[in-house]
Amino acid sequence: MWEKLREKFEKYPARMKVAKKMIELGLSLNDDGKIYCGNLKISDKSLATAANVDRRAIKSTIEVIQNDPELFNLFNNIMPAGTLLKNIAKSLNLGVIEIEVTSENENILSAVTKIISEKKVNIRQAYAEDIEMEEYPHLTIITNEMVPGDTINEFLKIKGVNRVSIY
Repeated sequence: MWEKLREKFEKYPARMKVAKKMIELGLSLNDDGKIYCGNLKISDKSLATAANVDRRAIKSTIEVIQNDPELFNLFNNIMPAGTLLKNIAKSLNLGVIEIEVTSENENILSAVTKIISEKKVNIRQAYAEDIEMEEYPHLTIITNEMVPGDTINEFLKIKGVNRVSIY
């Protein structure tokens, strides 16, 4: 996907920003040429503001996507992922584990969930940022309760883990 986007938008940084923002927010391009978050129509002005581009970049990005069947299929089928509980976890008495990873992060999710399950803690939600979109991607795990603080040392032993926060 990223190679295709680079190929289409490398000479047009504003269009690339729009495409990345659409992917980041789970925004799709519908058959009517309009951008949606689920069934909520997103105005060109709103997306332009969010992507920090001129509104014309929205229109030109839409045209490029509509004229490329592979890109249109991709953007037509994007769905928003739903609510990330990280910022409201404390209010809900949930635990949060944030792990900053390197590009060498194979099987980190598997290793992390194994450690959590050994602590007999249930996982409520897991969210991994795309390593192609973020300079320092994070894996965020929401648990039904706090994991013990000394678990940080176990997470830090996993290959590809830079930093760990538990709260």
